[in-house]
Amino acid sequence: MTSELAKQLKDYRLTTAEILYHMPDYPTLLQSYVWQDFDMAPEFPVLRRFLDFWSRTLDGKLHSVKVASTQLIRPAEFRLTDSYLTLH
Repeated sequence: MTSELAKQLKDYRLTTAEILYHMPDYPTLLQSYVWQDFDMAPEFPVLRRFLDFWSRTLDGKLHSVKVASTQLIRPAEFRLTDSYLTLH
């Protein structure tokens, strides 16, 4: 099993998906499910495996999926200053 830090160093990003699905007993109603894991944008293989599993085994038919993804480890950011002040 790969650690989360090792995944991030391999360009995995924290990915959040809001999954809307039809409730099995009341198909006109939508239910929301939030999924979060480390995944690789833009293909999202981990999320795709989860959605395939959902479609094969769960009764709630998928309606839509919204995906957000961000890098947690980024190159160092710095800014140059115009002046340097010393107090006391």
